[in-house]
Amino acid sequence: MKYNPRKDIRKIFDAGLKAADPKQAVSRAVQISADDRLTIGEREYDLGQFDRIRVIGVGKAAAPMAAAIEDILGSRISEGLISTKYGHGLPLKRFVVTEAGHPVPDEAGLAASRHIINLLEQSNDKDLIICLISGGGSALMPLPVSDISLTDKQKTTEILLDCGANIHEINTIRKHISEVKGGKLARAAFPGTLITLILSDVIGDNLDVIASGPTVPDRSTFTNCMEILGKYNITGEIPSHVIEYLKRGAQGIEPETPEPEDTIFDKTRVLIVGSSSLSIEAARDKAVASGYNTLILSSFIEGETREVAKVHAAITKEVLKSGNPVPRPACIISGGETTVTIYGDGLGGRNMEFALAAAIEIERLDGVVILSGGTDGTDGPTDAAGAIADGTTIQRGLAQGYNASEFLKNNDSYHFFEALEDLLMTGPTMTNVMDLRILLVV
Repeated sequence: MKYNPRKDIRKIFDAGLKAADPKQAVSRAVQISADDRLTIGEREYDLGQFDRIRVIGVGKAAAPMAAAIEDILGSRISEGLISTKYGHGLPLKRFVVTEAGHPVPDEAGLAASRHIINLLEQSNDKDLIICLISGGGSALMPLPVSDISLTDKQKTTEILLDCGANIHEINTIRKHISEVKGGKLARAAFPGTLITLILSDVIGDNLDVIASGPTVPDRSTFTNCMEILGKYNITGEIPSHVIEYLKRGAQGIEPETPEPEDTIFDKTRVLIVGSSSLSIEAARDKAVASGYNTLILSSFIEGETREVAKVHAAITKEVLKSGNPVPRPACIISGGETTVTIYGDGLGGRNMEFALAAAIEIERLDGVVILSGGTDGTDGPTDAAGAIADGTTIQRGLAQGYNASEFLKNNDSYHFFEALEDLLMTGPTMTNVMDLRILLVV
């Protein structure tokens, strides 16, 4: 069989992307019968017991998830509100759609959050509330506590993103300075019946981390928040109002986020309708069908991007030398979400930085191609999903006067790959199930 690894790797990535389609994920999980019985997962609801059905949604995939619910429930929806990233909205009939800032929240997201919380606070025990959550929900539903301004929250988010904190750590702090995260949205919806459908974008599918867990109990504490700030030595950089609030919380002066024993969770139900695993498995199936000996390395990959890239590059070298862990033609797939510590002032994201760091390690190796891409179609503050690298990448860069090590040092992977025309461009994908990395060795 003749292989074209550069074309093959994109086809494998696209297969993984297709499997993460949020509208299909919701449609698989939700059905309605002719006698108005709604089945969600393995649980059935008699719609005759409810006076109103309200649907809210936040995240990069909120619009297609809402479109699926609109197709299923139609005019049964009393009110619908969603907040999604700029460029990710859809023309929906039953929903007010707000596009807002991500990853740093903005005034549009703040206004949408207020509308959502006001709607939920009108709920009674005859209301059915369906909440649609996907990646990006933390930034797209910002409603800081009264002592903290949106500017304070924006600055805090930027510092956390730049220091190398992982999503679990970032969301721990987000939850404790928010009026909606960490189970507080469930508090607003009580005593209504609350069903949350989730498209997971975090490692391990931790419910309290996805979009900062607005409808589930929270076990993290204010003390954890102070420990995270100390770990990254950023306490002095965080806005004073945020530090003061977190300190009061650690002293027991401010209330903790709702815990599992809280009665507000008695009428809640949470179902994950899509995750990284589905995307990875679909990519694997496409690779196998294309003739590659395929191995899923892990869907739990995290850590500093540059170090993770070195490990992946080392695996390709082992395949070339010994045929382990799979013989050529080999395809190795991993998922998860790495972090980038910012050292320079360039433009890029974790996937492009992964590809650039890997390119340095595989320089002059024949038959090796590496792709790293975000399933949301956006890598950092750019229009690219990631990048593709091979054994010729470094030399092609040098031929244009581009030193890869210098670009990596400056966190400027975007401009490096842009010059080589090796950016991975997908446009808005309307989904988000973390990152997908593919290694081909032929």
